[in-house]
Amino acid sequence: MLEDKLLVLKCRRGSKDAMCRIYAKYKDYLLTLAKGLLSEQAAAEDVVHDVFVSFARSARQFQLTGSLKGYLATCVSNRARDKIRARTRQAEALDSVNPSISCSDNPEQRVIEREELMRLRQAISQIPYEQREAVMLHLKGEMKFREIAQLQGVSVSTIHGRYRYGLDKLRSLLNSEVEK
Repeated sequence: MLEDKLLVLKCRRGSKDAMCRIYAKYKDYLLTLAKGLLSEQAAAEDVVHDVFVSFARSARQFQLTGSLKGYLATCVSNRARDKIRARTRQAEALDSVNPSISCSDNPEQRVIEREELMRLRQAISQIPYEQREAVMLHLKGEMKFREIAQLQGVSVSTIHGRYRYGLDKLRSLLNSEVEK
């Protein structure tokens, strides 16, 4: 956190190296979060790019009051929400998303892991956005329920409910696929 404050201070003074360091430090984290929220690689990359461009443009006026990681995650979440609102159809499947490469040396295990990842991504894309956002921000974004509640403008108990219902819906979707 101290490093982030120093980097932000340097950015305010026009340091391109500091901006590059912030980008390098958080881009993978934010891309993972955006992919979880949007279920689409290209859209996730666009959102993360937009967030960093906006951040760079406002760096001279930016005041860091909390966690830079949390601030950027909130920006990604807001941009993802805007992108979903702008879509004419939210029902886009995750078929175009390439599963991440497995660390396994066994080709059969890699195929199984890819299939499981695709099933999980498809299930995540089927739950309501508010629940998906609560689940992804808590699990992938490592945000506390209180922070998610502030972001969404609702009570903490509402976020707890969205998180719980989202997980229940995911279990139901994944278990029903197993039974088929």
